[in-house]
Amino acid sequence: MRKGILSIGAAFAALSLGLTACGGGDEGTGAAPETTGAAPATSAAAPAGKIGVILPDSKSSARWETADRKYLEEAFKAAGVAYDIQNAQGDKTQFQTIADQMITGGVTVLAIVNLDSGTGKAVLDKAKAQGIATIDYDRLTLGGNADYYVSFDNTAVGKLQGEGLSKCLDDAKAEKPIISYLNGSPTDNNATLFKEGYDGVLKPKFDSGDYVKGPEDSVPDWDNAQAGTLFEQQLTKEPKIAGVLAANDGLGNAAIAVLKKNNLNGKVPVTGQDATAQGLQNILAGDQCMTVYKAVKQEADATAQLAIALAKGEKPAATGTVKDSETGADVPAVLLTPVAIYKDNVKDVVADGYVTKEELCTGDFAALCTEAGIS
Repeated sequence: MRKGILSIGAAFAALSLGLTACGGGDEGTGAAPETTGAAPATSAAAPAGKIGVILPDSKSSARWETADRKYLEEAFKAAGVAYDIQNAQGDKTQFQTIADQMITGGVTVLAIVNLDSGTGKAVLDKAKAQGIATIDYDRLTLGGNADYYVSFDNTAVGKLQGEGLSKCLDDAKAEKPIISYLNGSPTDNNATLFKEGYDGVLKPKFDSGDYVKGPEDSVPDWDNAQAGTLFEQQLTKEPKIAGVLAANDGLGNAAIAVLKKNNLNGKVPVTGQDATAQGLQNILAGDQCMTVYKAVKQEADATAQLAIALAKGEKPAATGTVKDSETGADVPAVLLTPVAIYKDNVKDVVADGYVTKEELCTGDFAALCTEAGIS
């Protein structure tokens, strides 16, 4: 599996060749120390514009603050461009307020991770009306007509989850297992794509009678607390649930907490996504079947490279397109490759630098890390 993770870097290297060169040392200053910044000028080139980034929250997944912000800041600082990164903390009104402030503050490029397509479209429309270049980061805004879209192949993410759950059920020699679903937010197009991917794997098994379709819920706003409540209701309705397709590690952990209360953890395979420290710990402990690793640094670097080129007035090339299901338009896109992570290759995520040994191998997990070959 290490080869699979390295292939992401190879894909990004190929992407770099397709983009206009974006390095440089243009002048710029940020609006506030905690969210903005710029490196000193190192050339006489005309200053680049300012880049704005709106992250969605810090509740649904730790990645937005621990990974995305860090990698974006590093890339912008290295290029010497002014930037402003803010987090809407799941508040749609705040999302729009931040966008208005950034537009008024003179950003020339705006990258957003939408909270839903309606809110995202309103922001993108306003930005485009002001001549601001736009990027959909991680989540496609349906009907938004962003100039670029950068993400992972989200249908492939779901396919890996479906295959992972099937593998774990086969390993457990489960017979006609009842499968429950904890889908992502119904307002997130990514959640739709994840489901498309895992349905493609699991539906044929339901149709053949090999598996039995159990309770299914979509979790509003990817809220982990609501996921726990919904799964508790699912388990009450169907006590013989034998597998849980959870769309990310947070939802998976919510299900695991309920399974623990019923002494079912480790007996019912649960999927995940994002390769969070918590998700990887659950895998090491045997409570989670697998997760999907998306090398966020590659996604952030690809987005930064596009944004920097646009800020300099260039027109970078994308490596492909995705179709907006609402408008039918082909959006220039960069799609990266996800990797399935099981207990035997958790070490690859650590080796890749996404999660550190120090944060993963705490307390009782130290021995489990040693068993898993994490050094």
